[in-house]
Amino acid sequence: MVTPSTESFFAVCPRGLEPLLAGELRALGAQQVAPEGGGVGFRGTIRTAYAANLASRIASRVLWQLAADDYRDERDLYERARAVAWERHFDARQTLRVDLSASRSPLRSLDFATLKIKDAVVDRLREATGARPSIDRARPDVRVFAYLDERRLALYLDLSGEPLFKRGWRAEKGEAPLKENLAAGLLMLAGWTPEVPLLDPFCGSGTIAIEAALMAADRAPGLNRRFAFERLAGFDAAAWQELKSQAAAAIDDSVPARIAGTDISSLVVDTARGNAQLAGLQNWLDDGRLSFAAGDARQSLPIAAGGMIVANPPYGEQSAPKSATVPALMRDFGDRLKESFPGWTAWLLSSDRDLPGQMRLHETRKTVLYNGAIECRLFRFEMVTGQYRQRQRPVA
Repeated sequence: MVTPSTESFFAVCPRGLEPLLAGELRALGAQQVAPEGGGVGFRGTIRTAYAANLASRIASRVLWQLAADDYRDERDLYERARAVAWERHFDARQTLRVDLSASRSPLRSLDFATLKIKDAVVDRLREATGARPSIDRARPDVRVFAYLDERRLALYLDLSGEPLFKRGWRAEKGEAPLKENLAAGLLMLAGWTPEVPLLDPFCGSGTIAIEAALMAADRAPGLNRRFAFERLAGFDAAAWQELKSQAAAAIDDSVPARIAGTDISSLVVDTARGNAQLAGLQNWLDDGRLSFAAGDARQSLPIAAGGMIVANPPYGEQSAPKSATVPALMRDFGDRLKESFPGWTAWLLSSDRDLPGQMRLHETRKTVLYNGAIECRLFRFEMVTGQYRQRQRPVA
């Protein structure tokens, strides 16, 4: 029996979630796990990489490193890329896209650098197969990623295809949607578990609540979607089918939980319910373990004597309800937490460092995260019973 070779991979994730991703990868059997800014390097078999695509709730993409070497100029980039045996992984009948990112690279034109790498891949395939692949930037069969720092080039083959936060259930995104992997990260950082009642009073299209239900049921996030590695030469269909069968057998849709989302827009709430149905959570909606309702966060009521709020409330890049500016909205929401949610813990993601001051609450923890390119903080507020007095209303 041939022992599967150990390869190098890199899993991309939102900045700030690297430790969570590292933990996921270790649990999947990855070796030499090395978190760095924006992702985690690791080693393992190709089956390990399949499992990361299937099971990681945090990763945005999994890349297979095929080469890494020093470079000085664009000629070096061409030679390093042409030396890779691309024909072992795909052929000229498949469409291709090449992407490049760089940090502190001395090259003057990254567009020209990308072109040189693309030319090298195409020339290598033409030399090996007698044909050249077509370029398709919209929906390529194969994507090559290149990364440059000040002296090193790394070349990767994309194993994911569509970004991994696209679980395959979202019909409509609503305004400024929270990506699914960031939502999962918020829940993990908060330490949420299914026995803890969960409320998102700014639920939007339902991402946090739906991710929570899928986590509670132990549904692998990649179980109902396709991946780029399925189109590569050497794809191990038997290993992939075994991984999917194991993931399907692990699902427990009977786990007890209480998860609720509210939003001021009834249209958005309808979108959230539709997304939950597409995610296969109709039975959760039917029995009330997962619910969505229209409601103003400033009039929120607890769904249990104690529990957890995890939410992505409006901030500068989003719009508050028409009746309030964002600071006023969060001031009133803070008052509602103090008055009605003793014994609860609130975890709120915001790009506004002044959020605790707006809410007139003191955070007990804050974690820097990135919502796309927006630098944010995840604030934790402990609503201790009896700690807050109801704000005095002016006497008429």
